[in-house]
Amino acid sequence: MPSLSHRLIAFALPKVNPPVVIRDPERLREALVAKNRTRATTPPAWLEKEWEVTVERIGGGGGFPVYVATPRRGSWTRTLVHLHGGSFTATAHDRQWKWAARLARATGSRLVFPAYPLAPEFTWRDSVPALTAYVGGLCDEGEVVLAGDSAGGGLALAIALGLRDRWRAGEGEQPAKLVLIAPWADLTRSAPGTEESAARDPWLSLDNHDTYALFWAGSEADLVLPSVSPALGDLTDLPSTMLLCGTHDMLYAGAEALAARAATVGWPVVFEVGHGLLHVYPILPVTEARGALKRVAAFIRG
Repeated sequence: MPSLSHRLIAFALPKVNPPVVIRDPERLREALVAKNRTRATTPPAWLEKEWEVTVERIGGGGGFPVYVATPRRGSWTRTLVHLHGGSFTATAHDRQWKWAARLARATGSRLVFPAYPLAPEFTWRDSVPALTAYVGGLCDEGEVVLAGDSAGGGLALAIALGLRDRWRAGEGEQPAKLVLIAPWADLTRSAPGTEESAARDPWLSLDNHDTYALFWAGSEADLVLPSVSPALGDLTDLPSTMLLCGTHDMLYAGAEALAARAATVGWPVVFEVGHGLLHVYPILPVTEARGALKRVAAFIRG
């Protein structure tokens, strides 16, 4: 049974954030573009107490920031790259920063946290190629763990596919491991059981899925591309991966399908199912998150 803290969060979420069905996608597009031009993903103030934070810019047209946090004390032996979720339209939440920083600390890593351009003003084309090239450079320098939650998990897998292709061509190294937390990796919602998963989810809305998917893809034709829906791509020759997802998550059916495809092609995936647990439960303020962090850290160190 889920913990008391988890049950309280599950009870409160639909009341604090009641589901609202999108009636006018173009009006929402305009509102999100305007909103995202006034905000940005930036490191929280608490991060600089224990980490020295620098910023790099990557990509064309002035680029976008990538924050690099190096421990002020002690050494680091690997780099953790974390891609944050938020339907590709939201800046990173403090909980995502905390998860990434705790995981980096637990695994002796420096933390790399990209502030990728947000939909709907931007699409995957403004992020995936630039991030693939950047993370590839990190992989060539040393051990890299590539991670992400929700939309960021799908983005991490898309980058991993590009790095795998580069490796196959003899042009560089791959990440040592992947960590995917409830990844939104199939934007076509073609996984069997998606409607049933959505019916158990008190937080995410299947009614709004396609609108946000098209915001990121840019067009219906692009929805099936590996850079947009990596779960539908070639999954061979990928690094060892830990996949975590709760059963009360709209994306659970997609995670289950991804794990099943991995098994058929020999991609080593540890699939941890959170029975009765919410979307991205490892980064929520719930009891189950502590154990998840320990197991992910052990997977990375192992």
